[in-house]
Amino acid sequence: MSSIFTISILQSALELGFIYSLVVLALFISFTILNIADLSTDGCFTLGCAVAATVTLSGHPLLALLCAVGAGVLSGFITAFLQTRMGVESILAGIIVNTGLYTINIAVMGFSSNVNLFKCDTVFTVVRDFIEKHMSQSMFTFLVTDGWYRLIEVAVIVIIIGVILSIFLGTRLGLSIRATGDNAAMVKANPKYTITVGLCVSSALTALSGGLLAQYQKSCDINLGTGMVTIALASLIIGETLVGKGTMFRRILGVIFGSCLYRFIVAVAIRVNVPAECLKLVSALIVAVAIAFPYLKKNAVFAKQKYSKERIRQRKGGAC
Repeated sequence: MSSIFTISILQSALELGFIYSLVVLALFISFTILNIADLSTDGCFTLGCAVAATVTLSGHPLLALLCAVGAGVLSGFITAFLQTRMGVESILAGIIVNTGLYTINIAVMGFSSNVNLFKCDTVFTVVRDFIEKHMSQSMFTFLVTDGWYRLIEVAVIVIIIGVILSIFLGTRLGLSIRATGDNAAMVKANPKYTITVGLCVSSALTALSGGLLAQYQKSCDINLGTGMVTIALASLIIGETLVGKGTMFRRILGVIFGSCLYRFIVAVAIRVNVPAECLKLVSALIVAVAIAFPYLKKNAVFAKQKYSKERIRQRKGGAC
């Protein structure tokens, strides 16, 4: 058991969990708050990855992430435009944008299916170089040699974004976006505007996640975003089920926790030598269990109450 749950597995799972949590936060906005099934997530994630990888190749790792965010905003705007101005259903709009993004993504990558960043500086190497120059040898050993600096960096980025998102959703515009998902007809603000802003923010987070992943693994692949919406949905449901409702900040923390827990489960599956060909099946099972868990939990409570009432009725009948 000790060989399965190691520090390195936990560290890797948390790193990927924090990076992918940005996609889960994006789905939290579109699916939970706006009540829109945005199926452009897969293509938008790859778009952020492709844009960040291409700009990183030119020697600008920090600018690469900003460009990825900008590309995500454009993707979200097009998705929202199809829904609000062209009358296209949300699911179909997502499918249309996702299909079109495949060609755009491969064009951004220079019509190559993958891009290699192994010889390029990234935001992670920038931080590593800063630690090497300005910190003591013992701190360098702990943060760089042991690899903790990557986890701290992505955790800080995600927590800052989580705090900003929590504050934004508490503003007048944020409250209008939250109200749009509940009942668009009752919102004083223009629902078309709030939907557009919500989807732009959502897609920006998705693209930023793709950009961070590209620099984290120093590569980009055209099929990297395949199944991302399903995985993000599973992480979202895991977080909401285990952490529950509450303040907006608590719900955001739950989303991040769900993403990290999902990645930890996948990391353990890999550790116990699950064949690579079966990882998709493992992911599908995790998704199925995560989605079905609230329903099964509700039925279990109902069955327990029914059993308790039946026992009380039998006791009363026996007493008579």
